[in-house]
Amino acid sequence: MEQASIAKLLRPFLRSELSLKQLENISTYINILLRWNARINLTSVRRPEQIVQRHFGESIFAAQHIFPDPSSVSPLRAKASGTAALPMASVGGQDFSSGAAAVVDVGSGAGFPGIPIKIWAPAVHLNLIESNHKKATFLKELVRALGLTAAAVLQGRAEDFPAESADVVTIRAVEQFESILPTAARLMTRGAILVLLIGAGQIETAKFILKNFDWLRQLTVPLSDNRVLLMGKKE
Repeated sequence: MEQASIAKLLRPFLRSELSLKQLENISTYINILLRWNARINLTSVRRPEQIVQRHFGESIFAAQHIFPDPSSVSPLRAKASGTAALPMASVGGQDFSSGAAAVVDVGSGAGFPGIPIKIWAPAVHLNLIESNHKKATFLKELVRALGLTAAAVLQGRAEDFPAESADVVTIRAVEQFESILPTAARLMTRGAILVLLIGAGQIETAKFILKNFDWLRQLTVPLSDNRVLLMGKKE
């Protein structure tokens, strides 16, 4: 898909224009996704234009609110005094000891919103948790093809990974939404940010289950009547 077309389709979701490199990465991502989607069911959305707006638009919209300055890896929070991030990608043998924000995408599937967040803020340490072997294989191929560094695909269930190891946890289009929320909270350090891309009908469920969270933002996703970005801080 042409980069100019991608830029035009994403404009309603953006505060500022994407760079040529970011648009190139998105174009490559779409091509790989379409090729793999013919073999395994990664997304029910088939048209490239719809993929851009439904998947990339929503994901980049969230990324801008997590990391308003993409040159910074510090999310919208202040770390508790004496608390250091322990990026989960260190589980995979990678050394992420620089103190940059560790983003964990739970149930990553086709890579949304995790990889678009990485495209928006390249300095973050991204960890994609996916239990399905075929989808995890796709994600590994995507990370390789995009040349992403400080990015790891962790095949397994979120319940099996270390607690209090993430600065940002993202959830989008996961099964068993109610049961995954406590698991996501367990992964988060104190003061970490939970980012939910959900339907409006799931807002009260999230707030009811995670009563101890400070809910910071609730925004309607552009070009959507029902999709919501909900962000909360773990107290």
